[in-house]
Amino acid sequence: MDKIASFTVDHLSLMPGVYVSRVDIDPASGTTVTTFDLRLTAPNREPVMNTAECHTIEHLGATFLRNHPKWAPRVVYFGPMGCRTGFYLVVFGQVSSQEILPLVRELFAFVRDFSGEIPGARPEECGNYLDQNLSMAQWLATRYLERDLAHAEENGRLSYS
Repeated sequence: MDKIASFTVDHLSLMPGVYVSRVDIDPASGTTVTTFDLRLTAPNREPVMNTAECHTIEHLGATFLRNHPKWAPRVVYFGPMGCRTGFYLVVFGQVSSQEILPLVRELFAFVRDFSGEIPGARPEECGNYLDQNLSMAQWLATRYLERDLAHAEENGRLSYS
């Protein structure tokens, strides 16, 4: 089998940031889609996210993105990486890390500032509704915004495709 593109990225030197992992043509629609790796932790060097805070970011992130006034029609998918070092964001069109960075900042500011009931966190809405941790999700969002996204353009935390 051919090695998939994400396994060719050197995870020993990869830092948190916003990276284009691939740009493809969707075979069903013929539309270009861009997949972003939103890395919140340094793989194999920092602790990964626990499932509860990862799950909370997933619920908040998906809700935010699918309600965004500009980007909602272009969002294909938002969800966690299996390794729990970050999230995938898939959008219609060919989009650069620089172009998506403002949206990613908005998304994580939304998580940081969120209060109230987590969307979709009721037993009739989610298969694991109790596995949530808003305070840790907010801590991770704050760290990502301040440490990794605030100066992403200057510190090389954008693009590897």
